Amino acid sequence: MQITCTHVALLLLTTCWHVQACIGVRNGIQEPVIGIDLGTTFTCVGVVRNDLVEIIPDQQGNRITPSYVAFTPDGETLIGDAAKNQMTNNPENTIFDVKRLIGRTWDDPFVQRDIKRFPFKVIHKENKPYVEVRVGSEDKVFAPEEISAMVLSKMKEMAEKYLGENVTNAVVTVPAYFNDAQRTATKDAGTIAGLNVLRIINEPTAAAFAYRLDKLEGEKNVLVFDLGVGTFDVSVIAIDHSVFEVMATSGDAYIGGQDIDQRLTDYLIKQYKKRTGQNLREDSGAIQKLRREVRKAKRALSSQHETRVEIESLVGSHDFSEVLTRAKLEELNMDLFKSTLNYVQSALDDACLNRTDINEIVLVGESSEIPKIQQLVKEFFDGKEPNRGINPEEVVAYGAAVQGGVIAGNGDDYITLCDFSPLSLGIETTGGVMSKIIPRNSFIPIRKTEQFTTTEYDQDEVTIRVFEGERAMTKNNFFLGQFDLTGIQTAPSGVPQINVTIEIDVNDIVYVTAEDIGTGNKNSIVITYDNKERPSNEYIEKMIHDAEEFAEEDKKMMEKMEVESRAGDIWTNKKAVRRKPITSGDPENVPRDEL
Repeated sequence: MQITCTHVALLLLTTCWHVQACIGVRNGIQEPVIGIDLGTTFTCVGVVRNDLVEIIPDQQGNRITPSYVAFTPDGETLIGDAAKNQMTNNPENTIFDVKRLIGRTWDDPFVQRDIKRFPFKVIHKENKPYVEVRVGSEDKVFAPEEISAMVLSKMKEMAEKYLGENVTNAVVTVPAYFNDAQRTATKDAGTIAGLNVLRIINEPTAAAFAYRLDKLEGEKNVLVFDLGVGTFDVSVIAIDHSVFEVMATSGDAYIGGQDIDQRLTDYLIKQYKKRTGQNLREDSGAIQKLRREVRKAKRALSSQHETRVEIESLVGSHDFSEVLTRAKLEELNMDLFKSTLNYVQSALDDACLNRTDINEIVLVGESSEIPKIQQLVKEFFDGKEPNRGINPEEVVAYGAAVQGGVIAGNGDDYITLCDFSPLSLGIETTGGVMSKIIPRNSFIPIRKTEQFTTTEYDQDEVTIRVFEGERAMTKNNFFLGQFDLTGIQTAPSGVPQINVTIEIDVNDIVYVTAEDIGTGNKNSIVITYDNKERPSNEYIEKMIHDAEEFAEEDKKMMEKMEVESRAGDIWTNKKAVRRKPITSGDPENVPRDEL
């Protein structure tokens, strides 16, 4: 596949940390490998058995599980429906939407926005959001990963009961816009739950897997329209046989089924006040009951034109009864429905595609079942029918299970995932120069090695400072982390051989290692973003733009540095490194097809 639009490389992943990747998936893992869609509001698990994908139900037969965790005054922990059903009586100790917090820092504006609406307490700890609840007679604090792990544990337990055997291996999905910290935190949640997370894959890619669009002849462009309960995402994926390449993503973390529910709830509150003069907003318990019934009514209106919302003893002994029509639902939410098409167009623009270039449309998420949504999407693409064979609420878990089955060795399939990175990775060398090791748009999994040396006589220690960016000087790039390599064999400057390796694995986690060839001493760092804010989309775009705008200036700066270096006037210190001139004995860069 070739991308003809020069800016796609930037726009593909400006919202998440992973680099252009071709991840081959082959047999070799012992069965079973379950696929889990760890959703903001609901979680779903599936598995491939006898060459068929089976969505695993709970003991009540429910195929999706609310992503809710509750702690009772008796010290009991409730997960799923049990937790959600008691929320009206125990809101301060019922945790939901924790996916909005996982992997984020305390000062993240999204975190600050969300904690204002949560009924439970979110506290500041180690620059991260933590949840504080009352468990029995004592207060306890949990990281978002721990809450997510409880939901994943429930999926593990359901799978084990369903399959009649132990389950440890899993594929877990995340939104395409998740950055490295969020992906790492999700994987950590799996580990806490006792799962070996073999792959973290993007939700839209999993949806494409579900329909086995890799089986189509020739190169196809697929648009995944994901309107869930809490968020909306749209992704454009290019598929060439078994190669999946995410070309663009767009969306809004605050458009979803909850917004639709809220508008319906507000309408019914007004209707009730007209008839009775009572304001339901003054009774939080009544509001929770109404919201629960509104959600049921919304689902019913996907298959029928009207339904009745009925609640016994909504307020005191007063019952509630109101007819809700599909036409009213559409009237109240038409602006929201149409706004999703703006994001669809944005994703197409970023991928340099026209509407007619889209070969397949996949609908994902509860709210994509609304007939008007489906009609608008169909009309937008000039009458093209979306894929509808799989329940939109289950399609992501279905796709994750498909990939889990491939990993486990079910069939002869071979799937390759392709993504690419917005920025280059490298280290700082003498004079503050950015020495790139992995260039922007490199394929992963990848491992590349460059050789460096010392700057002073008998230098026995160097500092490896890691940056990402496109400018010639590190001061204009983004600092990721640093570590020291000590115990270097003393020798004249320029003699020691120090190999610096940057490696990116299949889950987009970055490892940097430095090794002194003479002594074998080495040290390393894993790059995460737990203690710093990840660059925003706008910042990444600015870095790319600045690299182009200041290319001539950077070139002159590098020429000046070379002159100063030859004159011996360049700045050095006892911990600096400089790139070693390439000789026949130097190690080659080693791209890795699989790690």
